[in-house]
Order: sequence, then structure tokens, then C-alpha cells
Amino acid sequence: MKIDFDFFKIKQKIAPQKGRIIISEPFLHGELFSRSAVLIVEYSSTGAVGFILNKPFESDLNDLFSMPLGYTPELFTGGPVTPDNLFYVHTLGAQLEGSIQIKDNLSWGGDFDALKFALVTGTVKPEQVKFFVGYSGWSAGQLEQEIAENSWLVVESDTYQVMNSNRNFWLESVKSAGGHYETWQNFPVDPNAN
Repeated sequence: MKIDFDFFKIKQKIAPQKGRIIISEPFLHGELFSRSAVLIVEYSSTGAVGFILNKPFESDLNDLFSMPLGYTPELFTGGPVTPDNLFYVHTLGAQLEGSIQIKDNLSWGGDFDALKFALVTGTVKPEQVKFFVGYSGWSAGQLEQEIAENSWLVVESDTYQVMNSNRNFWLESVKSAGGHYETWQNFPVDPNAN
């Protein structure tokens, strides 16, 4: 089967910015970014930072950080940068000192000890926090170049989507994008296997 890659060369309708999601094209190389959806949490002329929303991490948070929370939060691989560090997005806003707003009702970071205490005492509900190991980063101009090469599709996001994303989020995002992008779901992971 011969694949017409020019089919995917569709001009982006929206630009990347903080709070938007980038969806990888189906043949993007690399295990982490292959069929991934990434929330952009920082974006400026110096580069971008984001977290992969649909790649579960192989260990759980309680094992890594000895946090007796009374529940086992799902942990995701946020990206290849600083894979020994824990990051989180949340809906707590200014309630969590030091957090950085991504968009309305969605922030990242903040006082980790205060967050742990709030989770242990139940004043923060599990669905209000999403955890990541590592992050994804792009230097100045790098993400724009990858978008120009059609490696990523930029889409709007809402807080509910982000906080409820799971391993199926790439597929759900492609379906929601519609049009030509909806066909991405039908392409094999390895086109050479056909």
C-alpha cells in the first residue's frame, strides 16, 4: 500500500498557544510522541512546554513518592525532559500557592506539600489533579517548524477534556478534529507492515 503523505499537508487554522493541545500526525516517529496529544502549558518566543495527555506511566504515584492518598492516581508520562521530576495540572487555581494559570480553571504546578496534604485530607478531589513524570519541551521556533512540517495539528481544549484524558485521548482528539484528520485513526501504526 502506497501512502500519499501530501494528503496530510493541510494548512493549520490556529496557532499554538498556552492552553491548546497539539495532536501528533499518525506517523510521527518516537515512542513517546507517536500518536500523542500534548497540552501546551507554556508558550513564548523562547519555546514551549507541554505534557503528553495519553501515555500512562508504568509505575503509580504511590510507589514513586510514598504518598498514602487512599486512592491510586493515574500517572502519565509527560515527556522526555527531566523524567525524574513530577509535574501536575489542576483545577485549584490560586488555592494552590505558586501555581501557574494555563487558562480559565486550569493551572499547573504550585506548592507540592500543600497539594499532598489536601489530597490526603480529602479537601481536594482526585479528579481535580492530573500527574505527569517529565515534560515535553521545544526550543525557540522548534514547535512552529514541526507544525509547518505537518507533524502536529493544533486544536482548542477545555478543562474537562484535559482532566479526563486517558490512553484513548489521541484517537478521540482525531475524531473530534473531523475532516481529513478523522482518517488518521485508520492508518496503521507501522505503514510498512501492510
